[in-house]
Amino acid sequence: MSYVKVLENLKKKRIAPIYFIYGSENYFIEKVRTEIIRQVADEHRENLTMYNLEEIPIQEVIQDAETYPFFGERNLIIATNPVFLKSKPDKLTFEHDVETLANYIENPVDYSVVVIIAAYEKIDERKKISKTLKKYAEVANCDPIKEKDIQQWIHNMVEQHDITLDQSVYSIIENELSTNLQILEVELEKLALYAGQGGHITKEIAETLISPTPNSSALRLVDAVIEKNLHRAISIFKELEVMKEDPIALIGLLAFQFRTILSVKLLKQKG
Repeated sequence: MSYVKVLENLKKKRIAPIYFIYGSENYFIEKVRTEIIRQVADEHRENLTMYNLEEIPIQEVIQDAETYPFFGERNLIIATNPVFLKSKPDKLTFEHDVETLANYIENPVDYSVVVIIAAYEKIDERKKISKTLKKYAEVANCDPIKEKDIQQWIHNMVEQHDITLDQSVYSIIENELSTNLQILEVELEKLALYAGQGGHITKEIAETLISPTPNSSALRLVDAVIEKNLHRAISIFKELEVMKEDPIALIGLLAFQFRTILSVKLLKQKG
């Protein structure tokens, strides 16, 4: 199940006794985790317990889940780093009793919500415990967005904010922000606040409002140098200094771009 479907169920108060969140996109993981906390333990944070399974055995987590809550209706137990789901588990000073976990997954109590977060690029699907989790738990797949889908995802986010963008603004967002979805969301919220409901964002507005990243600033520096715009080049260079970017690396980037331009020019002359 996609993380979107899990979020929809949570917002409709359809709370599952066990959640299995896996994948390497932290933005999606945090979205689901935050919504589970909001729906289950927002009024009784004393019922929320976090465990790191690199430090605590899973059997202790299950023991906690089987303990009645002191306040409210349910405990919320969140366990991260389930190394036993990896193909080659990390060596620990203790052993995880995954059979205890498997038995609980098949027969969970109704007064606890257990969330297992495996923020890994890959889990071992062949393992019995992985199959059990996927069969009985509410599963949120939080793999990164595929490159071919990122543009549609950005369009959906823009529609949710009820604003419109110049096509060039979509290009800026995709090229400069798509590698970090948390930053992308913050920047879109900023644009939406500026434009207001039904408002429109032009390229000029976007370039003014979107916070510079090292990658985008470095490319803008190259453009400024090529355009022989000294004032803009110096301004961008100072931005990069504040970001602690290595001046030698920037010189290397400029040199690479000029070598590319020269190569294109020579190839053009050769026909």
